[in-house]
Amino acid sequence: MANYTAADIKALREQTGAGMMDVKKALDEADGDTDKATELLRVKGLKGVTKREGRSASNGLVRVDITDGVGTLVEVNCETDFVAKGPKFAELADQVLAQAVAVGAADAAELLGSEIDGRPVQEVLDEANATIGEKIEVRRVARVDAGEGGSVVSYLHKTSPDLPPQIGVLVATRGGEDGLARDIAMHVAAFSPTVLTREEIDPETVAAERRIAEETAREEGKPERAMPKIVEGRVNGFFKENVLLDQAFAKDSKKSVAQVAQEGGVEVTSFARVKVGV
Repeated sequence: MANYTAADIKALREQTGAGMMDVKKALDEADGDTDKATELLRVKGLKGVTKREGRSASNGLVRVDITDGVGTLVEVNCETDFVAKGPKFAELADQVLAQAVAVGAADAAELLGSEIDGRPVQEVLDEANATIGEKIEVRRVARVDAGEGGSVVSYLHKTSPDLPPQIGVLVATRGGEDGLARDIAMHVAAFSPTVLTREEIDPETVAAERRIAEETAREEGKPERAMPKIVEGRVNGFFKENVLLDQAFAKDSKKSVAQVAQEGGVEVTSFARVKVGV
């Protein structure tokens, strides 16, 4: 008869984040000794790290920190939503976020190249990979600095009520009220702009959009005299889809984000948006 209880299984799962069957097998092998079972889970897990490298880690969560006008956003990934909503994974994400803030990381490579208490961050992730039994990775890190006189607001969105936030947004502004800045952050979460202004889009990309718009209009048999207006309208449509300040504001589609910001005395200086697995 097994020398452990259902409560022991539950406790070890919460402690390690490992799956139920893995926990039961470890407790069986350890004859109910939870310390030994924990060690067995680590050893077996580490052997499987390499095997899991090719797997897809499309679930996970986002975490955010704002300190002294600097916002940091991290995306930590796993394989299943079960792990994503577990306390062990949440603790790991908090540790990763704290490290990103501590070293001022602006991207994942910079974060992974740093050390936590003398240990590379990747080693910490591999250990979590071992105990949890899933591929764990940090896919993206975003950093937004408001600069002198500015501020940063954040917005986290849950795509499912029983999961942790999977969309994270940071918006840096000057002037105005934080309430409007937060509304803009919510807009960014919903409409996923890629850049703040038109000037940030590669001119070659704009030229390609203009060329495609013209070729499409000709294929549709549009009159030549109307061509410039049609092409310009379609290129502007491309801007409205991708440029934050050109987008129709979520709470008032008759106005652009730029108009709403100006009316509210807000200057949007930068933003970042991260969605898990995208």
